[in-house]
Amino acid sequence: MSTFTDYMTIATNLSRYQTMTADDPTVAQATKYFQANIGSITTPAQLVNNTRIFNYVMNAFGLGSMTYAKSLIQKVLEQGTTSPTALANTLNNPNILALAQAFNFQANGAATTQAAAATTNVVNQYVMQTLETNEGQQNPGVQLALYFQQNASKITDGYSILADKNLLTVVQTTLGISSYTSAENIDLQAQQLDKLLNYSDFQNPTKVQNFLERFTAQYDVNNPTASTGSASSTVTTLFDASSSSALGISVSLIMSMQNLKLGGL
Repeated sequence: MSTFTDYMTIATNLSRYQTMTADDPTVAQATKYFQANIGSITTPAQLVNNTRIFNYVMNAFGLGSMTYAKSLIQKVLEQGTTSPTALANTLNNPNILALAQAFNFQANGAATTQAAAATTNVVNQYVMQTLETNEGQQNPGVQLALYFQQNASKITDGYSILADKNLLTVVQTTLGISSYTSAENIDLQAQQLDKLLNYSDFQNPTKVQNFLERFTAQYDVNNPTASTGSASSTVTTLFDASSSSALGISVSLIMSMQNLKLGGL
């Protein structure tokens, strides 16, 4: 099997995979606590000092590796996003900026945690982030593809790609750009991307999907042993027409992708 088929299995049945992830006992328990307690959080200090809430929020925004940085995140949330010199705007981390926008205590005060951006949206992001992480344990290429699918619409120029290492990895892999170019001047890198990409394409779900088909095929060329663990279940899903989760992907399409992979080698 391949990164392409594993990704397509999930992408074509995304809502079902999200539901299964949300229903996982560990995820469900964490979400239940978050929903029961987030409304009582009225300040940045309260948020960072409630470890379970803080960890949930940080993971939802892809910042799970930064849960140690409570003081920094508290300052980010206290400063908000209005000032150009606010930490959220100067740290060059799109996930931190998204966090500050969702929990904008400076602008909304105690009402911040009553808004959908800090409640329903965070739960949805936590579930999706968990799904991506779980898939990444089997195949990092699938995790990257799912991440790109969820965030492609945020791409407006070369700099927005360069600021996000996951988006950059997908673009570099798809276009055959060496990762060593990341050592070059950032303006030169942005100019190169300007020549190769039409950024408006990333607002079109169909074009995003086509881009990810190219990415997953090329990822398999670069990582021929990447896909593990779920091959037999994916085969059943793809070719068992009686299965309720059958994707309807034709054999000819799968074969053409496999031929593409072999031809690249």
